[in-house]
Amino acid sequence: MDGNMKLNKLAIEAANENNPKWSQMTLREKKLYSANIDLRTEFERDYTRIIYSNAYKRLKHKTQVFFSPANDHICTRIEHVNHVESISYVLAKALGLNTELTKTIAVAHDLGHSPFGHAGEKVLNEISMRDTNKRFWHERNGLNCVDNIELLENREGYKENLNLTYAVRDGIVSHCGEIDENSLRPRQEAIDLNNYTRPNEYAPYTWEGCVIKIADKISYLGRDIEDALRFNILNNDDIQELETMLNFQSTGYDTLNNTNIINYLTVDLLKNTSIEKGLTFSDSGLNLINKLKKFNYERIYRNDKLLKSNEYFNVIIYTIYDVLKSAYSNKIDNIIENNKMYPELIYEFVNWLKNYCVDEQDLEMKLKNNKMYNINKKEDYCLAIIEYISGMTDNKAIDTYNKIISF
Repeated sequence: MDGNMKLNKLAIEAANENNPKWSQMTLREKKLYSANIDLRTEFERDYTRIIYSNAYKRLKHKTQVFFSPANDHICTRIEHVNHVESISYVLAKALGLNTELTKTIAVAHDLGHSPFGHAGEKVLNEISMRDTNKRFWHERNGLNCVDNIELLENREGYKENLNLTYAVRDGIVSHCGEIDENSLRPRQEAIDLNNYTRPNEYAPYTWEGCVIKIADKISYLGRDIEDALRFNILNNDDIQELETMLNFQSTGYDTLNNTNIINYLTVDLLKNTSIEKGLTFSDSGLNLINKLKKFNYERIYRNDKLLKSNEYFNVIIYTIYDVLKSAYSNKIDNIIENNKMYPELIYEFVNWLKNYCVDEQDLEMKLKNNKMYNINKKEDYCLAIIEYISGMTDNKAIDTYNKIISF
């Protein structure tokens, strides 16, 4: 790093006990148990709760951009969150912010992603708007996931929700990386995070959450180009064309690749950021981001092969949803009886659903979690199907679909 670069520019507003927002940052909806000996901070406790969750484990089999379960070197969702953790750590450390908070938001920020990445997210939003009149987007679903869906067994053997701190929950729902403004600062007021109605509606509550928004964007711009080269969607001539368009050699780097893009944007952000200006790129840095983003959309994300695979994902998700919807009953035990043609899918869904229905016996099932669905309301039932499908991995969704259409 440039030896003349000023460090710790944001340290005075870091997420720590000296910050007047600290009590709100560390607030939990319920009191968390106290261990006899616990060396972890509140954010470190959140970190372990997240990486122990099933939703985190499933990220390794969820698409980032390219659906390619047989290729070990194509970026998956879990690799992406690791990239965001790495980039955000460098930024937070250099700016004097709380690296424990950034790493925790980073590993959790995409827990709400559906199978097949943004293509799957789009399908679930179409279904949700049609049948529940509610928007589905992964940031909001991520908050729902950690607040209501994911369950951990406590010391008494009961299952409870993750119960994360406000700052981490805020970082999840506020992380939308599709930002075009060149100044990002945290909001001052604490809001009810369930009041979000659209992505990017509010700035994050912490500087650390703002860092995640930036790191999310930095992380995928070059990595998606790397994967596109591997799949021959792009070739070396395309990269030379992009280098010329960006005038990339003027940045001091000989080669346009993922490492150099990340390094250039990271250093550029650190040089130009201040408490007064916010997290800010130079004009040339922002221009590089915008041109890379435009290039990726035109040459990668709208590639014909990707669009054809999206049609396949659409069929898979709609088929699973329609089968489960057709089995509806206002009595949960009757759902299985209503559709005996697909017993494995219906049985798995009903067992999942029982964890979250308001009329289920908590003591019998050893549950102490939030209840979300009133089975007497078909809209709630449809919402449950959407949130159930959103938790599936790519492979689970495909396997489920194949069993539906097989005899």
